[in-house]
Amino acid sequence: MGHRLLSGAALAASLVAPTAHGDPAGGRVTGTVTVVEADGTAAPAIDAIVYVVGFPEPADPKAVPAQIAQEGRHFVPDLVAVTAGEDIIFPNNDPFLHNVFSQSSARKFDLGSFKKGDKKTAGFPDPGVIDVYCNIHPEMAATILVLPNRRHARTSPAGAYTLEGVPPGEWTVFAYTRRAVKPVSAKVTVTAKADTKLDLKLVRGAEPEHLNKFGEKYKAGGPTYK
Repeated sequence: MGHRLLSGAALAASLVAPTAHGDPAGGRVTGTVTVVEADGTAAPAIDAIVYVVGFPEPADPKAVPAQIAQEGRHFVPDLVAVTAGEDIIFPNNDPFLHNVFSQSSARKFDLGSFKKGDKKTAGFPDPGVIDVYCNIHPEMAATILVLPNRRHARTSPAGAYTLEGVPPGEWTVFAYTRRAVKPVSAKVTVTAKADTKLDLKLVRGAEPEHLNKFGEKYKAGGPTYK
């Protein structure tokens, strides 16, 4: 795949970094994320996730589980960020069978095939990048970012973001969107009860080809159950 959240070594380092935790009395990191295509043209309004690494923080036990619906032969949304330890619910809203699986090393799973109105749940205990597909419909793809703390946010349609409660200190802020050539990052120094401004720019490439859950190419013209 053409993207990764962090190298294995960097991710491991983020989990053993100083044991600061998100704090409502901490600082804020705000800014915008600009997404452009590989040829330099501006991309349409694209969701991006902005997140901070360098300290661990437990998942909120009261958090409502995120959802990735199967709708119109798409995963909706196709990019989700959760904190390690959270679950994601996968409802099928289409009038035909879907499958949800991942062969990513960070979290391999296969929820099997299920019909309209059914939903299945998967847990994500460890940080990493997880690419999710449907074994029936090869055009369906999503990415899950499982992050080491709660300091992450989705950008607005205009690309704006705010990370609340970031503990004082020097941290690394990343931005990522699906099909990004690579995530972008920058160091920031956060001060208690103050805003730190950071603008980031992402370059988006083509959707990478993927294999089915058996590690084989999808059969051209094969059954897709509508």
